[in-house]
Amino acid sequence: MKYEVVDIQVSPEGRLDVLSKAEVHKLLDTSQGGLYNVFRSCSLAVLNCGNDLDDGKELLERYKSFEISIIQRERGIKLDIKGAPAHAFVDNKMIKGIHEHLFAVLRDVIYVSDEINGNPKFDLTSSEGITDSVFHIMRNADVLHPMTSPNLVVCWGGHSVSRGEYDYSKHVGYEMGLRGLDICTGCGPGAMKGPMKGATIGHAKQRMNGGRYLGISEPGIIAAESPNPIVNDLVILPDIEKRLEAFVRVGHGIVVFPGGAGTAEEILYILGILLHPENAEIPFPLVFTGPKSAQEYFKKIDQFIGETLGAEAQRRYKIIVNDPEKVAQEMQAGMKQVREFRKEKSDAYYFNWLLKIVHDFQQPFTPTHAAMSSLKLHKNQPSHLLAANLRRAFSGVVAGNVKEQGIRTIEQHGPFELRGDAALMASMDALLASFVTQHRMKLPGKTYTPCYRIIK
Repeated sequence: MKYEVVDIQVSPEGRLDVLSKAEVHKLLDTSQGGLYNVFRSCSLAVLNCGNDLDDGKELLERYKSFEISIIQRERGIKLDIKGAPAHAFVDNKMIKGIHEHLFAVLRDVIYVSDEINGNPKFDLTSSEGITDSVFHIMRNADVLHPMTSPNLVVCWGGHSVSRGEYDYSKHVGYEMGLRGLDICTGCGPGAMKGPMKGATIGHAKQRMNGGRYLGISEPGIIAAESPNPIVNDLVILPDIEKRLEAFVRVGHGIVVFPGGAGTAEEILYILGILLHPENAEIPFPLVFTGPKSAQEYFKKIDQFIGETLGAEAQRRYKIIVNDPEKVAQEMQAGMKQVREFRKEKSDAYYFNWLLKIVHDFQQPFTPTHAAMSSLKLHKNQPSHLLAANLRRAFSGVVAGNVKEQGIRTIEQHGPFELRGDAALMASMDALLASFVTQHRMKLPGKTYTPCYRIIK
């Protein structure tokens, strides 16, 4: 099937107007380890905004002719784009939001390459060095606002959700927008788009200008979750672990909507952090919510958490079903607690420095077959470390489902194998099976072939 494409040259608008020759050379380096492939795939994902596709491999194959290069001139740069998806344009002009996202990709890819990787200033083998790198990436993207009281709600949830769940997430966003709360999501469609869309109406009704709709992504997932058009600040972190850390460092509370393996990964990440003894007193409002039809979904999530991480983990969140107003009120009350705590501890409102995140949650995990089968999935370890290993397991499932490299790995070597305690593996198998049954692993209408095998 042939897809309509557009060739065009575009100039930046107020961001990254000039590049050095060395930066241009790096970006156009197509050798193994060169930046071009990352730059190209992220750019294509941004241009694919609004298209229902959640397969990074399929996207790259659909637009094989897509190319993007840099024209260097004395007065600045231009991007020369060939074979771009036509739906990124209106009357042969690139949609303004997509244009902004494209140059956000350029900004972040260059900054990470030039200022983070290989820079002795950042010790990426230490917990403190990784946190510092996340801070600098976010600051460079100009998304840290020091004069703003805590009001940023991170919304997690699946890209493959039913219409009813999408509409519910939009209603929750609307109620939060009415209360002056801003929204941060993984920037994609579904339960990531809904809260932002609802908040825009809430903000408009309150005549609030400058509402924030922050999208945080990373190169491996962005093709499956192209930034939705409401995102007005986009940041690309270099890997999933730094992306997750960015969420919890800049956000002041989290609302979790129904989702699949990726949402389970996010839940395990935040619970693992909150279960660390040093974080016991830190207020961090956490709500799981969905329409009445999602009641069984959250029952299974809660059961899985109880069976694996225990009652202490269950005490760190609230489940609110079919009550958007109550969710917004809970978040608004939580913001006050966060503000008072950070004020008392002299911690920044814009970046949660006090939150303890251990190295197990920060070290990039590459889901190979060997790495997946050797994960420590047993209860004979502290609960926050078990959460870290469960998070890695779900991260591998996400990679096998939607990430280009993960899909190719599964095609070559077959499904990942997950091993561990019999009871724990039975709980994980039951949860993943429920996701498959509820069509949460792929977009509606697509057949899901499991990329994993549970060995009990």
